[in-house]
Amino acid sequence: MRRWCNLGPRRQGFTLVEMLIALGTATIVLALGMTLYIFGLRSFGAIGNYASMDSKSRQALDFTLREIRQASRVVGFQTNGTTRWLSVAAANTTAATNTFTWDSTTGLFTWDKTGQATRTLLSGCTNWTFTCYARAPDTNGNFVPTTDTTRTKLINMSWTCNRTNVYKINTESIVTAEVVLRNLQE
Repeated sequence: MRRWCNLGPRRQGFTLVEMLIALGTATIVLALGMTLYIFGLRSFGAIGNYASMDSKSRQALDFTLREIRQASRVVGFQTNGTTRWLSVAAANTTAATNTFTWDSTTGLFTWDKTGQATRTLLSGCTNWTFTCYARAPDTNGNFVPTTDTTRTKLINMSWTCNRTNVYKINTESIVTAEVVLRNLQE
C-alpha cells in the first residue's frame, strides 16, 4: 500500500554545481581572510621590532651624549677595524674615563667607566662610525676633521642596528648625532 502525503510545494536541495561554487567561494574568502590575518601579524611584529630598537637606540644615544658632553677631553679613539672605541675623560687625572666600544664580531656597543662594570648599551649593532672635529671651524663655518685628541671639540657619530623577528622580517634602525664636549678648556 502506497501512501501519498501532500508536503506542499516541492522542496529542493543544492545541486552539485551550486554546492561546488559555494564551496569554492567560501574557500577563496577564507584564504583571503587568513592571508590578511598573517600579513597583520607580520606587520605587527615588524612595528614591535622598530619600536623596541628605536627605544633602545634612544636610551643608548641619551646616555652616550650625556657622558660625552660632560667630558673635557678626548683621551683616545680608534675609528676603523673590527673593534672601534672612543675614550673621553674630565680634565683632572683622578676623574673616571668613559670608553665606548663597538665590536663588529659580537655586534655589541658597550660602555666602560673606570671603576664600574662594563654595560651593554646596544646589541645587534651592525655598524658604529664616528668622526672627531677640531675646536674651531674653518673660514666657511665648517668643522674640520682631526685626529689630534687635544683639538677635538665636536664628535659626529652614527650607528645601525638590525633585528629579524620570528616571521623572518628584517628591521633596521639608524641613529646619527653630533655632540660637543661642553667642558673642553680652550
